[in-house]
Amino acid sequence: MQKLLVNDILTVKDSPVHGKGLFSSIDFSSGQTITAIEGDIIDADECVRRESEGNVYIFWKEDDIYIDVSNHSIIKFINHSCNYNCDVEEDEKGNLILIAIKDIQAGEELTIDYGYDEIYESCTCDGCTNKTIFKSN
Repeated sequence: MQKLLVNDILTVKDSPVHGKGLFSSIDFSSGQTITAIEGDIIDADECVRRESEGNVYIFWKEDDIYIDVSNHSIIKFINHSCNYNCDVEEDEKGNLILIAIKDIQAGEELTIDYGYDEIYESCTCDGCTNKTIFKSN
């Protein structure tokens, strides 16, 4: 089986969620790996420094390990949704991967739950219950 390149299976285009988004070019089944999440491996101090400069393209891996994808991957275009269709997991080799948690059709936008409270302040999801919970706290 020929391995497909990221550019063969994912595209970046205007998103109805926010700005640019990451879209599937092929169908994915629930549980299927979509792509590896690669970038600069940094520690918490460097993460804080980069975030203070406006970098929002950093994934938490574990403890004091983060992955900055800002210069390495189109994964940085994945948007937040409370009704997300993808999740970030660690594979058996310890690499972060993006997996489908629902069946995804070609042309569908890929989304994850960013997993931090502040995202819900500006959440644009239809029927977002997290926004209600966050505002009541």
